[in-house]
Amino acid sequence: MIAHLRGRLLSKAPNRVIIEAGGVGYDVSIPVSTFYELGEIGGETNLYVYTYVREDALALFGFRTDREKSLFEKLLSVSGVGPKLAVTLLSGLEIDDLIAAVRKGDIARLVSVPGVGRKTAERLIVELREKLAKFAIEEPERQAAPAAPSGGVEEDVLSALMNLGYARPSAEAALREARAASPNGEFEEWLRGSLRLLARKFFK
Repeated sequence: MIAHLRGRLLSKAPNRVIIEAGGVGYDVSIPVSTFYELGEIGGETNLYVYTYVREDALALFGFRTDREKSLFEKLLSVSGVGPKLAVTLLSGLEIDDLIAAVRKGDIARLVSVPGVGRKTAERLIVELREKLAKFAIEEPERQAAPAAPSGGVEEDVLSALMNLGYARPSAEAALREARAASPNGEFEEWLRGSLRLLARKFFK
């Protein structure tokens, strides 16, 4: 079972990376929160890895910090939450916002994430509220954000948002507002801003 990967970053996108280690390229699914912390393509990087094994599938899920991986595992322990939805939760909300939403019983914030219905949100709250106490106390690791990719930035942001499950019209509206708020921003700043705006629309 693979628990950690260190190697050269061959490619990266908001939901997946390919890391070359020992001459082998590993295709790893990641949440947006991990994408923000990756370095430049061609440089060395390392990820904590969760190996998902089923009779008909073997998939790797990577995280920049052990805290993030541990939270992913907690999410998987909830009935009806698989690895894809767990990654979507970590992508749709900042890690501390996700923890706060579960601990406060904030159903509206949880259902703002694509793929999370009311019943799933209720199960997250019931099954994880007490278990996430230690996560709320710990401080997340912070690293400098990497440079944003050049060219086609807007389409890249839209593609990332749609890959996370947001409809194109909603993604376009959020991106327009994020751009207006930060005209000189780039990929990661606009992606963060768009995700915040998409979450907030549920509270209006």
